[in-house]
Amino acid sequence: MNNSTQPNNFISDEKKLRQKRRERADSRFHWYGLTALGLALAFLVFFFVDIIGQAVPAFYQTEVKVNIHYVEAAKTNYNKAVDHKLRRVVSRAWLRTLPVYLKRHPELIGNNIKQWVPADSRVDQYIKQHNGHGLKSKYQRIVDAMAEEGRIRQVFNIRFFTSGDSKLPENAGIFSAAVGSIFTLLITMLIAVPIGVMTAIYLEEFSEDNHFTRIIEVNINNLAAIPSILYGLLGLAIFINFAGVPRSSALAGGLTLALMTLPIIIIATRAALQSVPSSIREAAFGLGASRWQTTWHHVLPLAMPGILTGSIIGLAQAMGETAPLLIVGMVAYVPDAPDNILEAATVLPAQIYTWAGESLRAYEERTAAAILVLLTVLLSLNGLAVYLRKHFERRW
Repeated sequence: MNNSTQPNNFISDEKKLRQKRRERADSRFHWYGLTALGLALAFLVFFFVDIIGQAVPAFYQTEVKVNIHYVEAAKTNYNKAVDHKLRRVVSRAWLRTLPVYLKRHPELIGNNIKQWVPADSRVDQYIKQHNGHGLKSKYQRIVDAMAEEGRIRQVFNIRFFTSGDSKLPENAGIFSAAVGSIFTLLITMLIAVPIGVMTAIYLEEFSEDNHFTRIIEVNINNLAAIPSILYGLLGLAIFINFAGVPRSSALAGGLTLALMTLPIIIIATRAALQSVPSSIREAAFGLGASRWQTTWHHVLPLAMPGILTGSIIGLAQAMGETAPLLIVGMVAYVPDAPDNILEAATVLPAQIYTWAGESLRAYEERTAAAILVLLTVLLSLNGLAVYLRKHFERRW
């Protein structure tokens, strides 16, 4: 009797042991997942706190109140307008605009006016108590004395949004890069979205499943995975060297990004079309509709939320790209915003790349501020894509 029950007890104990091992493995996997999620969230929090902490000072600019001598000599030598002890305190970018201003307002000649003017970037960094400001000790004493007299203040840095790139940090802004980004993104959208959607419609609704179409599908999937810098080389070879599109122009950048975005839009559109039930097509065919009528009037409207979502995400990815635009020359120094798509232009990612390589401390906070602006735009585009998907999505 005892011999007959022993194998059963042994089997039961073995099952319990295996069950406990599985439970411990599940518990370990659960904690591994929570740890990975916690590390990811901690990294995101650290990233955003660091970026915001560095970016906020860029939105404020130091101004100094000095006596401006509106003399005739200032029309040709702007240094004559400010006392020599204060020339390193006042922004040279502002002083350089003074001769033009005097020619437009000759009635000011002969007057000495105390007014608030932008400070030099080194003074700005010194007032913000940043290390590496580069302000010499004798000018530090001057700035300290001016601060005690109430002749130094910090105001909102509107120039950051209204000025283009500059060799002087206190005058550098993102306006020209923002205009270039808009031009480039519009070209990308006007080319990539129609061609990508029509290609996906043909492959999904009209083409036959044969060897040729399968080769095309494989190549489209491969093109979506290749490094973006290769699209820059392709754009350089086709659009600039062969077609003669002006280098560094928004047209060259937009065409290059359109090539990069096409596979993403095609894949997203095909997935949206595949999500439409076959019964919709069969019902339309049963009522006598042609294939084009079925696609245009029934399938495409139902797939439109997915198409819009994929297109917006593809354009958002294109807006954040830098590597292909570097190849086509959109990393050039562009102080003024382009008037059309053929003029030299730059984009926000390229502007960030340029500022990140500058040695002056003041460019660091402007780099962080530009990153914050770019992140805001990209997150807004992704949020719009999520909203459109949730708002127009239909469940079958």
